[in-house]
Amino acid sequence: MQSIYKYRFSRRTIYVSIVYLAVFALLGWALYHLYEGGYLSAWFTSFIVALIALMALSIPRKIVVMDDRVEIRCLLDITEIRRDEIASVRRVENRRMKWLIPIFGGYGFFGYYGHFLDLRRLDRVRIYASEWRNFVEITDIYEDRLYVSCTDADRLVAELTPPGGNRPDEEDEEDEEEDEETEEKRDGTSETSGREMSGKLPDTSHSPQNQAADAADAVLEKNGGEAAAAGIQTVNKPE
Repeated sequence: MQSIYKYRFSRRTIYVSIVYLAVFALLGWALYHLYEGGYLSAWFTSFIVALIALMALSIPRKIVVMDDRVEIRCLLDITEIRRDEIASVRRVENRRMKWLIPIFGGYGFFGYYGHFLDLRRLDRVRIYASEWRNFVEITDIYEDRLYVSCTDADRLVAELTPPGGNRPDEEDEEDEEEDEETEEKRDGTSETSGREMSGKLPDTSHSPQNQAADAADAVLEKNGGEAAAAGIQTVNKPE
């Protein structure tokens, strides 16, 4: 029994690939007309053809999950991982992928694949992705990490997770600590801002509007007192 997860190119990947092809074609056309029949134009054409052919070898097509192994099948290449050697499988947020830079492979030309350098851990990893999102990290017992993109990432993680559960990852613990510190800082900033705002509230007890209202109340009280006294005198006056 096997499960197949097909790669799907995002719009960004398609647009970037078209830009790559347009730039290659434009440079080839310019060199051909500037150095017609020259060594430079022939060398550039051969280089571009070889580069495209080499990159095309690793363009990912699909992920095939079998009972004993996992295969990442590219156009002309297959990367195999034995399931009994998988230590952990987890989803990865895009913010963690910003630390990866390509060493040898493709970046945007019909996908993201090849060998990348993780600047955070100073470690070399492999990527086979058709879009820069929906990443799944597969770590084996030898601490080698491989990243794939999958539109049905949750199902892939559930299917590949080892029976005994994932091995604890130091980076996940560090991320949790950073998130807790960020929340604490945010709460402290909110409390400080509230105190500052309450301290900065203007005292309106002596404003012109309040003073006018107090004066009006005093006049009304005075007039009311005079009217009450006049009424008492009227009642006490003999007939």
